[in-house]
Amino acid sequence: MTTLLLRLQGPMQSWGTTSRFDERDTQLEPSKSGVLGLVCAALGRDRAEPVDDLAALRMGVRVDREGVPLRDYQTATGVVIAATGKADLTRTVVSPRYYLSDAVFLVGLEGADTALLTRIHAALKAPVWPLALGRKSLVPSRPVHLPDGLVDQPLEPALGGYDSAEMPRPPGLLRLVLEDPAEGAVRLDQPVAPFAQRRFGPRFVTVRLAGGAHVPDPAAA
Repeated sequence: MTTLLLRLQGPMQSWGTTSRFDERDTQLEPSKSGVLGLVCAALGRDRAEPVDDLAALRMGVRVDREGVPLRDYQTATGVVIAATGKADLTRTVVSPRYYLSDAVFLVGLEGADTALLTRIHAALKAPVWPLALGRKSLVPSRPVHLPDGLVDQPLEPALGGYDSAEMPRPPGLLRLVLEDPAEGAVRLDQPVAPFAQRRFGPRFVTVRLAGGAHVPDPAAA
């Protein structure tokens, strides 16, 4: 089994999975839909194209530095539809936006299709479109591409043991969030159609410390 490792680091990130109407949330670590959206940008894959091959990859996250949750107060006009069917430009709505500040994540994508992971690895080095950390305005402060990020290892040991000059492993135990086929907390970020359709299904994740100990999922608290 092959795993591709990515570095997601920036002053601001936002990985929403349950955003509805005016409020835009963020998870405490990258969402699968957000990471695969970043991969599509690197590959130059249009939002209308299928993503079945990418969605089949198993994802995991190592939290090298927990982000600090922030809330931004924003307003918007022209989003309220009047009885005439036209936007009401006289009304303003409050739209809270949530972010993670100063977070660092090591993300792994595991699969049997080594050729696909090799193409993604090359695309991350020279992306077709700009890469973003959950929203277009939130850009990485360090390259997402890791030169030695394509490894011949399963997901968990690849994440838990990775340590390089490019991305030194922090000391101590680190939180791992691993996709599981049958059990764990539910995340509604599994793409089930092209991104243009905005359709996402559930997947399971388990949380443990690098070394094997299970810990509660902070998102479920």
